[in-house]
Amino acid sequence: MSDIKYEIKETLGVLSEGSKGWSKELNLISWNDREPKYDIREWSPDHSKMGKGVTLSKQELKALKELLVDIEV
Repeated sequence: MSDIKYEIKETLGVLSEGSKGWSKELNLISWNDREPKYDIREWSPDHSKMGKGVTLSKQELKALKELLVDIEV
């Protein structure tokens, strides 16, 4: 399996931090030199390791934003 190339273009925010230093973040990331997408996943403190996550296009992020407005927390 080939390595996945990624570049964090912009860190948009940290959603939570775990006891072992990993943080769940919303970032704008370019995967394999492609157009950057919005990404939510856990990262090690130095961003050398990552957990499973979800990648969203701009349109998907807008749809998620509209859904979240209607959720009562």
